[in-house]
Formats: sequence, structure tokens, C-alpha cells
Amino acid sequence: MAVWALGLNHNTAPLDLRGRFAFATEQMGATLDGLRRAVSQDSEVAILSTCNRTEIYGAGSERQIQQTLDWLAQSGGVSADALKTHTYTLQENDAARHAFRVASGLDSMVLGEPQILGQMKDAVRAASDAGALGTTLNQLFQRSFAIAKEVRSSTEIGAHSISMAAAAVRLASQLFEDLGETHVLFVGAGEMIELCSTHFAAKNPKSITIANRTLERGEQLAGRFGAEVMRLSDLPDRLAEFDAVISCTASTLPIIGLGAVERALKKRKRRPMFMVDLAVPRDIEPEVKKLGDVYLYTVDDLAGVVQTGQANRQAAVAQAEAIVDAGVQSFMHWLDQRHTVPLIQQLNAQADAWRAHEMARARKALAKGEDVEAVLEALSKGLTQKMLHGAFAELHGADTVARERASHAIEHFFLRKER
Repeated sequence: MAVWALGLNHNTAPLDLRGRFAFATEQMGATLDGLRRAVSQDSEVAILSTCNRTEIYGAGSERQIQQTLDWLAQSGGVSADALKTHTYTLQENDAARHAFRVASGLDSMVLGEPQILGQMKDAVRAASDAGALGTTLNQLFQRSFAIAKEVRSSTEIGAHSISMAAAAVRLASQLFEDLGETHVLFVGAGEMIELCSTHFAAKNPKSITIANRTLERGEQLAGRFGAEVMRLSDLPDRLAEFDAVISCTASTLPIIGLGAVERALKKRKRRPMFMVDLAVPRDIEPEVKKLGDVYLYTVDDLAGVVQTGQANRQAAVAQAEAIVDAGVQSFMHWLDQRHTVPLIQQLNAQADAWRAHEMARARKALAKGEDVEAVLEALSKGLTQKMLHGAFAELHGADTVARERASHAIEHFFLRKER
């Protein structure tokens, strides 16, 4: 069984390119079906899609790396050659090691961050629901989760980590003397916005507003912080009210344009605005960053902030990598054993056929009234003769090399002394 992974992440591809390959969760079933048709209907596949990475994991009788790349390139509207320069491909033990490192937070922009583990579990659940997950990938991911848990519990890899949400608060604190005097707007109501709103709420801003496509989901989040809820359609007219805007939606197009921000700044009499765009693809048009009174940060811009404290955790990395290495060895041993499964199944089927044949003969003999001891003797001889027939045939073969090889095999399998 071949195992492979193909992906692009924050280290290999710029934000706008990554945005082309952001797959919506609610459409993942259809996406996986399309991928399997392009790769191989018999292959196992799973897609991990986050703001920092898009990765495809596959398993099958043959590696389908080029087919996977072609499908991904087509889905993002770029050429395979252009995309290839921004992707990485991994096979067998390297693919397993990468999956284990991703789950453990060792490959994240924020070293040791725990959010990726939940995102990977969501990806596995989606693949399972779509019928795209088989024994091999399921084993790979379940081991990934177990290793991530061991890394989390036995090392300090996540100690002192600064999440994207905490980084956004830190940057806002540098711009505004007192966050308690600010009006904060969150656009979206997903997991990342929930994290950000929790961090900002701890600073007791003057007001918090949630703008979301569906008011019901926005009201659920707003209820936790005593926040106001507004419709996305009201955003252009009310943007000027807010000092800080943090956005993270699943929209495929920007929802905050340059013109809307320019009008908001005019109403604010050039008072500065702090904006964070955590979405991939972007929620805020990139041209906004050029405006003089706007401080716009993307997920990539936050990279430098979240690296704070990295040195304090490097000592734990070696320990975590050792756990990953042990996990890789264990998985590869399991994968190697899987190669013998068809042979084992054939051997069991043949043994069952011999047993059934001899049992049928024995029953007939007993029905005729033959002696039980004689029937049992014939049954045992019949079974042993069938089992040893192949070995005897090899030993009596004309080829000297074949006889010698058969002799060693027979000694190994049949003449080993009991310990």
C-alpha cells in the first residue's frame, strides 16, 4: 500500500495563492468525490484545509502524486507547473512523519498550537462521512492523534505559546493606549472569531459587535460577551463606528472593500483603525493596507508576533521529535505487515477448503458406520498430506537451487524447535 501527501503551507506559498485552495467544510463531500474521480476511485483521500495550509493525504495500490497535483491545480485555476514550485510531496515514512508533526503543532506557524489538531480531526471526519477514508489513512490519522496527545502531555511544546488571537490583542494594545476605550467589531462567528472575541473581551472594550451572515449564529456568540449583533449588509454603513475590526469568514471574495474603508476613515476624521484579516481567502481587500490611517494585519503578518517565546520551547522540540520518530517506525511496521494481508487471506481460505473437504469425508465415513478411531486417523492424515504436499513437491524438484531454497524454508517453518 502506497501512502503520499501533497500540500502547500505558510512556508511555501504566499497568502493569496493559498486562498485559491481553501475548501469549504460544507462542500468537502463533493470535493473529495471529485478528487477520487481524478486520482483513483479505489484510493483513500483526505483534505486538510486551514488558513495556513492545504494538504491532501492519499493511500492506494499506487502513488497518484501527479494526478493529485493536476487536480489541485485545476481546482485553484492555476497551472500544475506553477503550483508545483509552491508545493511539497511526501511518501510513506516522510508522509507519516509530516502528518504526525502537523497534528502535534510542530509544523505550525505557532509552535505547539493546539487548534490544528481539531482541524485535522474535522478533516478526518469529513473524509469518513464521504466514504473516502479507508483502513490505511484511518490508521495514519488515529496514530497522529495519539502522538499529538503524547507530545502535549509529556513535553512543554505548547508552553507560553501565543495564539493568533493573543497576537491580535497584543498588536491592538500597541496602537491604542487603553483597549477599554475601544469599539471592537468581529466579522464572522466561527472558531477563530470565537477565540479572538474571548481574548479581546478579557480587555473589557467599550463595546463588542458581531457581524455575521446568519444572525442566529452571531447571537449565540454575542450572548457570551453581552455583545451587539448586526447583519453583514449593514457593515459598509457602520464601519466607521469601530476602532478595531477582526474578520474571519468563509467568503470566497473580500467583504470589506477599499472604498468602504476610505469612507469610514473620512467619517472618523482620520482616527486610526486597527484591522486583522484572518481569513483565507482574504476578507479585506489588500489595497486597504496602503491607507495611511489603517493598520491591517493578515495571518502572515502576525507570524513575527507569534514567534515570541519560541526559544523557550526549542528544548522541548527534540523530545517531541523523538516521539514522532517512534510513531513513524511503528506506523511503517504496521504498513509493511499490511502487504502480507492478501497472502494471509489466501492461506486461510486454502486451509479452510482443505479442512472442509476432509470433514465432509469424515462425516460420510461416520454415517456409513466406520470406526471412529479409523475415521479420525484418516482425517488427520488427509489434512497433513494436503498441508505438506507443496513442500514435498519442491524438495523433489529438478532445480538444485530451488530445492536448496525450499529446504531452508521448510526447516524454518516446519522444523523449528519449540522454545
